[in-house]
Amino acid sequence: MCGRFTLTAPKEDILRYFNIDDLPVDFVPRFNIAPGQKIWAIIHDGENKRAGQLDWGLIPPWAKDPKIGYKMINARSETAHEKPSFKGSMSKKRCLIIADSFYEWKKEEGKKQPVRILPQKRKLFAFAGLWEKWKSGEEERFTCTILTKEADEFMSSIHDRMPVILPKSLEDEWIKPVKWAAGEAHQFIEQLSIDDLEAYPVSTVVNSAKNETEECIKRLA
Repeated sequence: MCGRFTLTAPKEDILRYFNIDDLPVDFVPRFNIAPGQKIWAIIHDGENKRAGQLDWGLIPPWAKDPKIGYKMINARSETAHEKPSFKGSMSKKRCLIIADSFYEWKKEEGKKQPVRILPQKRKLFAFAGLWEKWKSGEEERFTCTILTKEADEFMSSIHDRMPVILPKSLEDEWIKPVKWAAGEAHQFIEQLSIDDLEAYPVSTVVNSAKNETEECIKRLA
């Protein structure tokens, strides 16, 4: 799964890397992004790529209780195209979720050691994401989820699942404004190459989502 991540890069680097004009809300570095919070994402509106903030935890359009979003922070890429909660989004509401690292907790000697994980060769990347619009009466929310897959050889020593990180060359392809037939998005994910990753241990201060400082990403000696 993917339950925490970071976005610490300067705004200018984000705009340049993703070739977008602006981030429409004040941008601040984030060192410990948690489910339920607003996260930066990019969609294609049919004319241009647009960046904005989505609530992390997808609420299906048919849901009666928005709290279901807390159970929808991740979607399994192997089955999302078959699930009522996600298959519509897989077809036509795909997004890039901007990040520069993520956290996982590795079991060591009966304890869980948090580690920060990031690509070896680039400082920014995008998770493959899905988004949805939910409305009930006057309340309207735009939400998202991160697709996950079975861990690769590197990640398997840390956790059995990992987020889907899109190759730079295929980010725009993922969000192109076309409706894919059932299973096409699934096939797209299945054929992706995997970035070489690196990981290092960090302080347990990251265990609490209330902690949002540079200490979260500091490498333990």
